[in-house]
Amino acid sequence: MRKAHLYLAAILFVMLPTWVFGQSISLAGKWRYALNDRTRWLGEIALPSSLTAAGIGEDISLDTPWMGQIVDKSWFVSPMYAKYREPGNIKIPFWLQPEKYFKGVAWYQREIDIPQKWSGKREMLFLERPHWKTQVWVDEKKVGENDSLGTPHEYELGQLTAGKHTLTVSVDNQLVIDIGVNSHAISDHTQGNWNGIVGKIELRALPLVSIDNLQIYPDVEHKSIGVRGTLANFSEQTGTGTLALKVGKVKQNLDVRWDARGGTFQTNIALGKDAKTWDEFSPDLYALTADLSTGDHREATFGLREIATRGTQFTINGRLTFMRGTLECCIFPETGHPPTDIKSWLRVLRIAESMGLNLIRFHSYCPPEAAFDAADQVGIYLQVETCWANQSTTLGDGKPVDDWVYRETDRILKYNGNHPSFCLMPYGNEPGGKNVDAYLAKYVSHYKEVDPRRLWTSGSGWPQLAENQFHITPDPRIQKWGRGIKSRINYYPPETETDYAGYIHRRTVPVISHEIGEWCVYPDFGEIPQYTGYLKPKNFEIFRDSLAEHHMADQAHDFLIASGKLQVLCYKEDIESALRTPGMGGFELLDVHDFPGQGTALVGVLNPFWREKGYVTAKEYRRFCNDVVPLARLQKRVFTNDEKLSAQIEVANFSAGELEDAKVSWKLAGDDGKAVAKGELAGGRIALGNGIQLGEINISLANVPAPSRYKLIVTIDTKGMSRFQNDWDVWVYPSRVDENVPGDITVVHDLDATKAALDRGRKVLLLIPPDKVANDTDRPVKLGFSSIFWNTAWTNRQAPTTLGILCDSKAALFANFPTDNWSDWQWWYLIHRASPMILDGMPAELHPCVQVIDDWVTNRKLGLAFEAKVGDGKLMVCSVDLDHADDPVTRQFRESLLKYVSSKRFDPKTAVTMDQLQGLIRK
Repeated sequence: MRKAHLYLAAILFVMLPTWVFGQSISLAGKWRYALNDRTRWLGEIALPSSLTAAGIGEDISLDTPWMGQIVDKSWFVSPMYAKYREPGNIKIPFWLQPEKYFKGVAWYQREIDIPQKWSGKREMLFLERPHWKTQVWVDEKKVGENDSLGTPHEYELGQLTAGKHTLTVSVDNQLVIDIGVNSHAISDHTQGNWNGIVGKIELRALPLVSIDNLQIYPDVEHKSIGVRGTLANFSEQTGTGTLALKVGKVKQNLDVRWDARGGTFQTNIALGKDAKTWDEFSPDLYALTADLSTGDHREATFGLREIATRGTQFTINGRLTFMRGTLECCIFPETGHPPTDIKSWLRVLRIAESMGLNLIRFHSYCPPEAAFDAADQVGIYLQVETCWANQSTTLGDGKPVDDWVYRETDRILKYNGNHPSFCLMPYGNEPGGKNVDAYLAKYVSHYKEVDPRRLWTSGSGWPQLAENQFHITPDPRIQKWGRGIKSRINYYPPETETDYAGYIHRRTVPVISHEIGEWCVYPDFGEIPQYTGYLKPKNFEIFRDSLAEHHMADQAHDFLIASGKLQVLCYKEDIESALRTPGMGGFELLDVHDFPGQGTALVGVLNPFWREKGYVTAKEYRRFCNDVVPLARLQKRVFTNDEKLSAQIEVANFSAGELEDAKVSWKLAGDDGKAVAKGELAGGRIALGNGIQLGEINISLANVPAPSRYKLIVTIDTKGMSRFQNDWDVWVYPSRVDENVPGDITVVHDLDATKAALDRGRKVLLLIPPDKVANDTDRPVKLGFSSIFWNTAWTNRQAPTTLGILCDSKAALFANFPTDNWSDWQWWYLIHRASPMILDGMPAELHPCVQVIDDWVTNRKLGLAFEAKVGDGKLMVCSVDLDHADDPVTRQFRESLLKYVSSKRFDPKTAVTMDQLQGLIRK
């Protein structure tokens, strides 16, 4: 049914834009252009487009006046970037960059021809998406100006005489109003600060008296709508007329009147008891047509949708809803600007839906109407914002931004308020200013009254005000700015019990966790050929060069996959922590796809084009991010075979309704897929909500083969054959291991003893205490279990600065230590007691047995263990503290390491010197 519905909706949207104008002339085509000096026309450009996309502007240089903050100044001074500061080879490491750049006022001009048949009508110029401030002249007479970033610029041209006229439009993409240079509506961090006009560029003919605004207010309870609007009168005469309204077969005529200033109208229309509601599961849409007796005709699509709150949770049409969101920060490398066609947005939103998401947050910008149309059709909730006023740009201090935020919000509501997908709105992102609380309290109070069709809050991130209808806060998440390795994921042993119930229970409105995740992955250099449009990945070229200079170019793909697996692991715990919190309202990821700016934040499991990178599929991601997710509460993930594995099983169910006749099963399965234990839990009817208990599992591990990795898999089969499944890796180790050092191995802790043993031709295990490992004084390596948070450039190298480990799981070293080729939760115990060695001073052909993936900016060869030949001796070096092996993982790793070094398979090929080894020890 849903597929059929979407098909019909697609036809509707192709045929009927939100507002339909009967008479229009497209102005797409060639325009004259001038830069800064209106008197000097330089040539022609085809609009819609942008200057830089057309190759117009200045070459990128050290003096390019970028729009956006640069936190890390090293590019301007560091020798490592010297060659990228040379003319002709300018490459910026902080974001994608265009080939040309222009910031200033551009002038666009062309002739227009007013047809005779438009006599008696007034003409309007429609510019769908200019960037940024426009001014318009007709035959050298100024018409007006507009500074909206997120809505069309419309200009009343009056009653132009039939025939030719000269139309001139100026576009200013400077900081017209200081809304924050990092606002994604203008920043070079994401879309780029382009100058131009995209989308529809049209002349429209309208009656002198016409509909100026048409707003629809759904009433779900009574299956009706309120219709409100205004009339524009350019005749300067009073009058009366009829407004004919129609929704399907329901018709209503309304008497209207207007004076010299225009008029208003208001009515209610009952749609009938069988009218369908709109939500993520059934996005049913209606079209309202409005015909004014003066000859004006408008149409607006809408849905019967009511978003409300119940305690600390959201409801859509009375049903509990959990917001599973991601950000869209205006990231479109092909064009720079957001697409204005519905096809492009349908692709993006359907991919988001395939990842189990139901919300898109447009960070500090408002997308074109096509995004709202697509979300209406797919059934995706939207959060829209105006800007990012913080730091030097503050709110509530009487600056121009204060008034602009209100004007922009009003414009967003006028053009997009009818869309059922448009559910949430803060002013914008992370506000600043000593008066910001008072300013935003008034903002929220005002718009709650003006437009109750959606929920309002102060800002994404903060502040939590009494006026807010919901909060968006970074408090409930597993990693935070400034916490580094003191955060839960890095500081505490792995478990799946932690939630934010205590925090949520102290709130009175829903809480959405702000920008959770921010987990990085190594760059995918195979992605570079995908950049065929406006923005180019010069940053990736810098990082690729650096990797090659460190003799690891052949490992780029391995780094991507290994760090990607760790990234997914981090996101899974982030999302599940929110889902298992009773009463929580939702989360917003940063991000499901990469953020190319702010120092290059490779935080997505998808790339900037919304394409998979090769280490997780949408189907795999939906196991832990979906409307129904099985959950397990485990006190720990590492066990010994004299213990019991206990887990409380529950479910988060935010589907279309209660699950009927659900069957719940579980199994503990090895890597071969065979179950070593299995069972069933009480199922039956599963209500809506989370924290819904399904039962407890207790498994004796006495007869479970060890050491081994297992998956605890929980499956919920529902009526209608829907299946929801999730899993958690756990490890079972022997309760006792052989801790004796084989007689043919010498274990040492300093270089003197190392040399003495090697000179005797011994097999030597050099254990370097973590606090004795040499580090980089300028850019120190900071090891942690998780991947990098956001990036090192924007966070002042907040720990960790690493992206997990890479190893060969089939190598003899791991014969008694089950592992994948990348970090999984058991590695927390080893990483927690280790310090990586910087191996750049070693021979290029030396590859660590346990490699640590460095930040893509520095690309050092790092290792926790490596083997080498020194003279007649054979050496294994390890910088994990194995002398105090007080947990099962470390004991098992130590045993596996010793057995390998003692075996005939331990035969290092790469020769190193004692001087090279000396470089590993802190002086």
